[in-house]
Amino acid sequence: MDGRATDTHPLATVGAAPFPATGGLGRLRGMARAVAPTVEGIERVMAAAPPFEDVPPATLRRLAARGTVRHYRAGTYLFHQGDEATSVLFLVEGRVEISSISTSGHRQLHTTVERPQLIGELGVVGELPRTASALALDDSRVWATGHDVFMAFLAEEWNATRALLRALARQVQSHEAFVDDLLFLDLKGRVAKRLIQLVSPSLEELPDDDALVPSIVTHADLASLCGGSRENVTRILSEFQRRGLVGREGRRYVLRKVEALARIAGL
Repeated sequence: MDGRATDTHPLATVGAAPFPATGGLGRLRGMARAVAPTVEGIERVMAAAPPFEDVPPATLRRLAARGTVRHYRAGTYLFHQGDEATSVLFLVEGRVEISSISTSGHRQLHTTVERPQLIGELGVVGELPRTASALALDDSRVWATGHDVFMAFLAEEWNATRALLRALARQVQSHEAFVDDLLFLDLKGRVAKRLIQLVSPSLEELPDDDALVPSIVTHADLASLCGGSRENVTRILSEFQRRGLVGREGRRYVLRKVEALARIAGL
């Protein structure tokens, strides 16, 4: 499902603000209807998420007031791959899938966003078209503000800029690690590693046994995360289940023996 947002209700402004007025939000895509939480409520959610953790409350409140909160129904797109990046989004509540389509038509799942965090900041900072699409998997509330507002905020607030640079550096490092995995790990090792990363993305500390994968991940999703075919990934998952390394609780995977999976992944 796809459509253009219409009724936009900016949050009430709090205090004097150095940021320019919000613009470009009319181009946000998705069957969305505006909702009206308070500026203070949005500020509280933002304050607990990077890159806003060290931003002074008054500055963050001014930024929150210059955005718009929208409700996206499950199954609608926030934006599409190739769209102009005119705005930065922040997931307030809900679940959003980030994926892209290659020139050969292959779908690549990048991540599922389930906690409050920025979405689409890379295109805005780099002045690039959207490199992926964002799809609401559940009914979701999303705060959005225009390019000029966000860039003015970063120019004023060095702590937020530094945190954003760290996040972008981690993305680059993650992409380089994925290339290394394709070169040096077989598919079984990549599947084991991705399962662990779905629970503990940093891999700095392994999760405990019986860790529940937080997202509902299909065989096709895992195949795109591992760079393999769905059929081969299905065979590997079946083997892991027979060996008692992985189980299921409803539609979600459970990592029964994390250390054994880590050995297969070369960790």
